[in-house]
Amino acid sequence: MDLSTLLSPDCTRCAVQGASKKKLLETISQLAAPKLSGTTRQDVFESLLNRERLGSTGIGLGIAIPHGRLASATQPVAVLLTTSEPIDFDAIDNQPVDIIFALLVPEDQHDDHLQTLAQVAKRMNEQGCCQAMRKAESDQQLYDIFTGQGGDNGSCSL
Repeated sequence: MDLSTLLSPDCTRCAVQGASKKKLLETISQLAAPKLSGTTRQDVFESLLNRERLGSTGIGLGIAIPHGRLASATQPVAVLLTTSEPIDFDAIDNQPVDIIFALLVPEDQHDDHLQTLAQVAKRMNEQGCCQAMRKAESDQQLYDIFTGQGGDNGSCSL
C-alpha cells in the first residue's frame, strides 16, 4: 500500500503542544473520525486505546505507531503528528516519543494492515526522514516531508 495515499494534509499536525499519550490518542481520533464514515471519535479512540492495552506501540527512538482496526471503516486512514516536547508513551526503549504515525484500517483488512505497519516502521527507521520531520515548522511542511515533497526541507523516500 502506498503510504502517501493514506495520509492527507488535514490529518497532519506539527509540534502538538502540552500532550500526553491519552491526549495524543484523542487528537488522532478527532482527526481520523471524519475520514471514516460511520465511525465516531469514540470508536477510534477505543480502538487505539484497546490496542495500547495489549502493549505500547512506542517502537523506540522517539517513534510510536498506534493502530487499530474498525468494523465500520471502509478504507484505511493515517494521522501523522509531531510533538513540541517528547512525551512518555511507554515505548519499548523507555524513551519519550515525539513522532506519532497512527493507522486505522477496516477490520477485515488484516494482511494489508500488517504490511502497512511494516512499511511505516521501515520508513520511520530512516534516520534522515525522522530528522527532517522533527525539524518541520508547519503542518504542511511535515506532510510534504513525509510524502516526499519536502524539496530542500528533506523528505522521506517513498
